[in-house]
Amino acid sequence: MVKTIAVVNQKGGVGKTTTAVNLTAALNELGVRVLLCDFDPQANATSGMGVDKRSIKHSVYDVVINDIPAERAIVKTKFGHVLPSSADLAGAAVELITTPHREHQLSKALQDIKFDYDVILIDCPPSLEMLTLNALCAADSILVPVQCEYFALEGLSDLMSTLRMVKKKINPRLEIFAVALTMYDGRTNFCAQVAEEVRRHFPGKVFTTVIPRNIRLAEAPSHGVPVTAYDRSSRGAQAYKSMAEEFKMKL
Repeated sequence: MVKTIAVVNQKGGVGKTTTAVNLTAALNELGVRVLLCDFDPQANATSGMGVDKRSIKHSVYDVVINDIPAERAIVKTKFGHVLPSSADLAGAAVELITTPHREHQLSKALQDIKFDYDVILIDCPPSLEMLTLNALCAADSILVPVQCEYFALEGLSDLMSTLRMVKKKINPRLEIFAVALTMYDGRTNFCAQVAEEVRRHFPGKVFTTVIPRNIRLAEAPSHGVPVTAYDRSSRGAQAYKSMAEEFKMKL
């Protein structure tokens, strides 16, 4: 059965899009049928998967707002399939205000194609607003990237409050699929302490694999490819390959 997972954290700069892109590519290499739905108006996941944002005919905005079938917007890349985003999506939250059942528009849009995949990953904006709410309603679980630093722990409480609210009022099936520790610097004791604290708060949910701070991970997006294609021997690529194997075992 297909697993629809929102990659979400309202705090920016935690490696959310990096995780969405590189897990998609690594899962694709493992033979998992995966779709990356870029639901962030910045469209960084789209370009990170090698899709030229200027050349796409339709985007997820057209699918959600203009009722274009999702299959017509999906771009098939060698790293996995992508439902691309565009800057137009930034206005979608306002356009959805008068739409009945506005929080369910993404879920409705994915219905016709979701069973073509084993996994749909939804890359969310770094905020808790209408687009993210749509993603949480479309998903059956969430993947939370957490940067190993103090303020990341503060942001988690807000995210968990939102999760409880959505679960209670809109999407009762929503669960935590996993927590991914990112930007880990093994040279500092503080990183290890934050990681331990996250594991204590989410027992059994935190990936064993941690994603290190790695220059190749930072460079890969500028080349329009996942890190496994940019430098597959790098520590970042090896970490995401290992995390993808853990991910596949949880399906």
